[in-house]
Amino acid sequence: MGKPSPDDKDRRVQRTRRALREALISLVLEKGWEAFSVQDVCDRADVGRSTFYTHYADKEDLLIGSLGDLRKGIRKQFAPASPHASRPLAFARGVIDHAKDQQRLFRAIVGKLGGHVVQTRFREMILELVREDLAAAAPASSERDAAAHFITGAFLELITWWLNAKPSMHPDDLEALLHRWTEPVVEPLRRSRR
Repeated sequence: MGKPSPDDKDRRVQRTRRALREALISLVLEKGWEAFSVQDVCDRADVGRSTFYTHYADKEDLLIGSLGDLRKGIRKQFAPASPHASRPLAFARGVIDHAKDQQRLFRAIVGKLGGHVVQTRFREMILELVREDLAAAAPASSERDAAAHFITGAFLELITWWLNAKPSMHPDDLEALLHRWTEPVVEPLRRSRR
């Protein structure tokens, strides 16, 4: 048997990271962020501690990596709007679809089980996506930055409401509502670019 090829090594790394991410998610759902340790993640993923620490510094680093992967996937699917696009914040549909597919996980993230660390990191991810879209639509300014924070907060509250609403609104309707409500914030920024 020869030395593993770089592709084999890369696949092993991806499998290990996926197993760790899945373990993290299941533990957040079962116990809440504060109630489990790196050892619990390793046990659940069937990965040694030294392997864990080869990839991540701690469970917060694993969380950041997991949210980073989600962000990359959403951004790959929904690139920032161009200055002339009719709809900035197109990434929101990816978040909405992911929240619908992973309702239990999203309820944990935005609820008590997620804890402050998870909620803060998730908010930072959404803020980064909003900032990128607004940067494509408007020049840098304190108003644009304030708008990014405002839209992020509104979007997170809307997602939280939607996940708990009975009966739930269709994702198309939720997306349309978000765009309708944020348009009065975004449009003046877009006009400032002209």
